[in-house]
Parts: sequence; structure tokens; C-alpha cells
Amino acid sequence: MGKFIFSAFADEIDPMLSVQMDELDRYGIKYIEMRGVNGKNLVQHSLEEVKEIKKQLDERGFKVSAVGSPIGKIKITDDFGPHLDLFRHTVEIAKILETKYIRMFSFFIPEGEDPAKYRDEVLERWQKFIEASEGSGLILVHENEKDIYGDTAKRCLDLLQTLNCDRVRAVFDPANFVQCGEVTWPDAYNLLKDYIEYVHVKDAVYSDKSVVPAGHGDGRIYEILKDLYDSGFEGFLSIEPHLGNFVGFATLENNKDISKLPEGGPRLFAVAENALRKLVESIEKC
Repeated sequence: MGKFIFSAFADEIDPMLSVQMDELDRYGIKYIEMRGVNGKNLVQHSLEEVKEIKKQLDERGFKVSAVGSPIGKIKITDDFGPHLDLFRHTVEIAKILETKYIRMFSFFIPEGEDPAKYRDEVLERWQKFIEASEGSGLILVHENEKDIYGDTAKRCLDLLQTLNCDRVRAVFDPANFVQCGEVTWPDAYNLLKDYIEYVHVKDAVYSDKSVVPAGHGDGRIYEILKDLYDSGFEGFLSIEPHLGNFVGFATLENNKDISKLPEGGPRLFAVAENALRKLVESIEKC
């Protein structure tokens, strides 16, 4: 049997770390996938500022599941030098925060062009990431994302197999695959199963690509989590709400006193957390 640990993109609750932690305490979630904190992206903070963030986390008993970095989320045609410097800075941030993972991407491909044209450049840049983080103990987890090289499961697999590095693993994001027209279960999941290190929990529907709570879309999240659990997966499920209005929203809001929460981030996070928790509880009871 596996073990799921809940984490969250807490910047979708509020920009300020203190509010993020207040809300996560409601749900007993003590991990944050840190992306935005105190009004700006984590990787834009100085190392001294990051040390202060770590102090605040320690005082409240919180830990960082991953640095939710924007590394690799530039155009493949953009200058790489400054971005590699930003990655080196991100490595130092991860060390200070005592996290194991840096979430990353594989570069936006020019619209209308064949991703294969840029394959070698993507791999070369990732190899430099690997070299720059040598000896850090960090695992670089690649997220499938719309319009980057690794937006399809086959290209994610190509990246992971070709790099062939035990410090490069996969973040599996069902919603992003749905938005790219991929079949998450069993197709994408089975291709990447051996590389999955970390899971982003959001769902989406094929019809209009909108994001919905886990289990309410076409991402087949229940089946994916069930197989991971039965296979002995032990790792993070990171809640990434990305929610707006959707069919069934009002019904879900009635759960867990969600309707009493203020509009915006806290309420939408509560909806996302509630949906995931119900799925996990049903899996654990089987």
C-alpha cells in the first residue's frame, strides 16, 4: 500500500505566507509547494529573504514539498544564459528550504513548429541543469505543461529516457494532459508510471479545457491515484486548484462549511481540497 502526503500551491489561497499557513492549518496540511510567496515568485527572492521565509515556516511547523519554480518555462529560442543563472539561484533556495524537489519545465516551442526541431536544444539545456545541480542531492521533476516540448506523454518519456538520470523524474499533472488532448488513463499514466515521483492534483474537461476539482473531469484521477496507491507509491499529492466557476460548483461549496468561507482563494482551495480528500479516502478504504 502507498502513502499520500498532501501539499498545496498555497499562493492560490493568498499572496502572503502567513495567510497561506493559516488556511492550510484548517486541513492539517503542513507542506507547501512554494511558487508565489509574500507577493512575488519564490525564485525572485534573495537568499536572505529565503532564510527569513524558512524561519517563518519553521515557527509554524511547515515544510516545503518542492520549489514550484518557473525554470524551463521560457521560449526555447530565448537566451539561456540568464535562465541557467536563475536555476543556480533556485538550487541554493531549495537547499535553504531543505526540500528535495525543484519543479521544472522543458521550454515553450514556437507556435506551429514541430517540437522535434528543438529536441536537441531541449536536451542540451536539461543536461546543463543536471550538471549545475550535481552534488546538491536535489531531484529535478519535470512537469508536463501545455505548449512545451514535454506536453505529450511520449515526449515526456523521450526526455526522461534520453537524459537517463536518476535525479530527473516526472511530475504527473492530469489536467495539463487533458488540456493537450492526451488520454491520461491508461495511456499517459502507463507510459510514465515508472518515472512518476510527484503528482499535481487538478482535473480538466476535454470539451472546453476548463479546470475542475479532482474527480469531476476527464483526467481519470481516481484510477491514477488508485493504481499509485496499490503500487506502493509514497509521495506528494500537490493541490493546485486553478478553479473558476464550473458545473456543480454550488453543490461542492455546500461541503465542509465551504459556503462560510470568503470568496476567492480560500473558498476555491477548500473545494479542491475536499474533492481530493474524498477520492483518497475512498481509495484507502478499498
